[in-house]
Amino acid sequence: MDPSGLFSPDPELIEVGVGGLVVAEHPKRLFTPALGSCVALALWNPARGTGAMAHIMLPQPAPGAGPTHGGRFATFAVPELVRMMTKDGTKPRRLIAKIAGGAAMFRGEVAIANIGRRNIAEVKHQLSLMSVPLVAEDTGEGHARTVELLLDSGVMVVRSYQFGVRRI
Repeated sequence: MDPSGLFSPDPELIEVGVGGLVVAEHPKRLFTPALGSCVALALWNPARGTGAMAHIMLPQPAPGAGPTHGGRFATFAVPELVRMMTKDGTKPRRLIAKIAGGAAMFRGEVAIANIGRRNIAEVKHQLSLMSVPLVAEDTGEGHARTVELLLDSGVMVVRSYQFGVRRI
């Protein structure tokens, strides 16, 4: 036990790891650390104070790929997260989506260099297919981000060494 409280885990804070799909309600908060080219998708239901987050690594699995962890891919993660948030009867258009990440972290090989941009494009495409409005984003550029979704307000807090803290 840490008597100072500095290193005690926050029981209200839920970490969403790579490929993770998590739904929670206030007073919980969702976060995902160290986004580079990955994209964090946050969905919030303002009527219920519930939210969800996905940590998306790639746009889609490689053609002919064997069994994969679907949450890593935008083509699976976005529809699945929307399904998880609407199983109570909520219409997808009533959700609010925000995204962060998709940075250009790799230089050199073109296929890897633009993976962040491809992740952003596929997440946006999937949201459009699901009729979920994207209301805010902090994407692209060349820096890593850590994000947190506050479920009482739907605010996404985006932290980076380069730009400090932004609230979207």
